[in-house]
Amino acid sequence: MMMDYDNEYPGYGFAKHKGYGTKDHYAAIREKGMSPIHRRSFLKVIH
Repeated sequence: MMMDYDNEYPGYGFAKHKGYGTKDHYAAIREKGMSPIHRRSFLKVIH
């Protein structure tokens, strides 16, 4: 599923980190904003 999301929403690295909160994941969200699949509750932890 995350491989499909990686194709649908490039630049977030979903295939690499499988959606876990890594440094790269946080950096992509800061740079690109959230994608439609990001959980809003998860995004509360990003500063």
